[in-house]
Amino acid sequence: MKIKEDFKQAGRQLKRVNHTVDLVVVGGGLSGLCAAVTAARQGLKVVLVQDRPVLGGNASSEVRLWILGATSHMGNNNRWSREGGLIDEILVENTYRNPEGNPLILDMILLEKVHRESNITLLLNTVVYEVEKRDIDNIKAVKAFCSQNATEYYLKAPLFCDASGDGIVGFLAGAAFRMGAESKEEFGELMAPEREYGELLGHSLYFYSKDVGKPVKFTPPAFALDVTKAIPRFRNFNAKEFGCKLWWVEHGGRLDTVYDSEIIKWDLWRVVYGVWDYIKNSGNFPEAETMTLEWVGTIPGKRESRRFEGDYMLTQQDLVEQKQHADAVAYGGWSIDLHPADGVFGEKSGCDQWHSKGVFQIPYRCLYSQNIHNLFFAGRIISVSHVAFGATRVMATSAYTGEVVGMAAVLCTNLGLLPSGLLPPERMQHLQKELLKIGHYIPGVSLKDETDLVQQARLQSSSTWAFKGFDPIEVQWKSLTVSAAQLLPLPAGKCPSFKIAVRASKNTTLTVELKTSEKAGNFTPEVLLASKQVALAVGEQVLELHFDVQLPQGTYVFLLFSSNEAVQIPYTEQRVSGIVAVHNGENKAVSNFGKQVPPPQQGVDEFEFWCPERRPEGQNLCFTLNEPIPIFKTDFLKNGIDRPTIASNAWVADPQDDCPTITLSWPDKRKISSIDLFFDTDFDHPMESVLMTHPECVMPFCVRQYRVLDENQHLLYEQKENYRSRDHIQFDNPIYTNSLTIQLSHPSAQVPAALFAVRCYA
Repeated sequence: MKIKEDFKQAGRQLKRVNHTVDLVVVGGGLSGLCAAVTAARQGLKVVLVQDRPVLGGNASSEVRLWILGATSHMGNNNRWSREGGLIDEILVENTYRNPEGNPLILDMILLEKVHRESNITLLLNTVVYEVEKRDIDNIKAVKAFCSQNATEYYLKAPLFCDASGDGIVGFLAGAAFRMGAESKEEFGELMAPEREYGELLGHSLYFYSKDVGKPVKFTPPAFALDVTKAIPRFRNFNAKEFGCKLWWVEHGGRLDTVYDSEIIKWDLWRVVYGVWDYIKNSGNFPEAETMTLEWVGTIPGKRESRRFEGDYMLTQQDLVEQKQHADAVAYGGWSIDLHPADGVFGEKSGCDQWHSKGVFQIPYRCLYSQNIHNLFFAGRIISVSHVAFGATRVMATSAYTGEVVGMAAVLCTNLGLLPSGLLPPERMQHLQKELLKIGHYIPGVSLKDETDLVQQARLQSSSTWAFKGFDPIEVQWKSLTVSAAQLLPLPAGKCPSFKIAVRASKNTTLTVELKTSEKAGNFTPEVLLASKQVALAVGEQVLELHFDVQLPQGTYVFLLFSSNEAVQIPYTEQRVSGIVAVHNGENKAVSNFGKQVPPPQQGVDEFEFWCPERRPEGQNLCFTLNEPIPIFKTDFLKNGIDRPTIASNAWVADPQDDCPTITLSWPDKRKISSIDLFFDTDFDHPMESVLMTHPECVMPFCVRQYRVLDENQHLLYEQKENYRSRDHIQFDNPIYTNSLTIQLSHPSAQVPAALFAVRCYA
């Protein structure tokens, strides 16, 4: 191509491209990506605008922070709390294809998710700089510029989603927002910080090191800080930790985290290169002689800037009290995690983290603007107080709100509504239903779907495991150095008796307790149901534990063994959905020191932490029951709950069943276009996306192989390598049958086949 233009006295205009779509999403982090993909999969035309060259925001290779949410590194009492839906799909996919936690592979997976959706127009390296309003309360279009192709974009839509982190669309549109902490008086939040602690969370910049096997020297840049003089906690630096393990290299809380972002970045570069100078050249770390600085972030991970006002503002009390909302659409479970504004330059600990006893609901009213009527919010800018923001800001929670916005935009488009128009109960229930259908989980809300053909079907299974404990064939003995418990869902009625072998190295007394939680659905052993003091003699003996306990309703209980270093208890590699062993240990990564003891007048609870161990640990206690208990039921397959809550909510086949099957039958032929199967991908496992590795690519509870047959036993579908939580079967042409048979294979000899739900749609 040859172009020659003469001088133009009036100058020139940029190339302009116009897009008119159903939804414009600004921000390509996880929240914006989930909003765009969810809406596109339901048929909306979407433009996704991202001002960076990759997707994922703080999760991308540009920042490299691991994706976390309610599971909190398995360091809290939120059992089976990993977020569902699209963010679960992403995390499961990343664990399957990228268990090493390579951030570049995660970039690839996120790009692939968007590329697969033909309804999405993706604009990378494109910055929104102007908002055009239709009237005082509504946005007409946004203007954006791409630096890589010198093109201006004019993006017009009836609905907009601001998932940009700093809220550029909401800000330019004039939407009400806040920066900085509210006072204690405004919402009655006892954790609201004083000025001395600070009102904003800062940025962090990560770096990676690499051992190259030969001596490497490092000459620092002139701008590097002497961290031994500038950083009070410089002795905490070492040659082993890197990446987001150094999240506390934080700065900017005393500055404007929007307009001073470049200043903050430069200050963090000075710190990072100063840290590496200290590690390489101080002489304190001889192991660093062969290490090189492999990567330094070029943009900081930003925690906090603007928060926008919706029709409801979530507060500390919502989180700690686990308040229920009729318009609940999402949830969180990260601790209230506030950081001192002075960050790495201050004397204070890098954070104050205070956990709730369980997950908390996020209402739909937090996800749209109070005064710009066609503007949704997703991610860290949703309508929450500064204190509540400490828990809602993490990426898996942010992504979860994005999925809600995507589905809400679909309903608004189909019904001709603005975002607030979904608040009436029947419309809100419709939104909740559509979210639950795609694997989204909302605490306290179960799916009631009249279009699901399984609800009218007769369900039969070849077997259901009548659980009577585990076979004591091969056991591993572990010392009771910390208290341990088996978490078990029991039905209403008389508590069964337990039998378990123990070993004692001396004559001693063992305390065994049966406990449960105050609140149904929580997993904190705080209510004592019964207690026994058992005298042990030296050697191995079998305990028969009878508890005179009547349970008024089905619930999870803890069979709890108090710490005693003279005692060993047996564990088994047998695993099953909805059953897990927990320990009263520590996880300092999330301020879990075995027990949360907050200072007075903080408005948070004191309680113990009881958490599973990560595999390859995390075995169950090897115990048996005096009679089988019906904790795995075929009817659970259509109860509308796809994970353990107050029950296992799973059908589990008998381990001795060589060919487990589920059969659905109707009195006459039914048209079936699609089938959804919901499997167990261990919602306790956090699946951190980068840096941390995982012991397996596929969760051990997940059924890998299954077949679907019609009434004549003709094969309709076969899956040989499933690893997903939700496997969606879409038939090219509808089938007509009066029965379906699903044949499943056990995941392994130690794990029986389990299924949370099967749903069929015409």
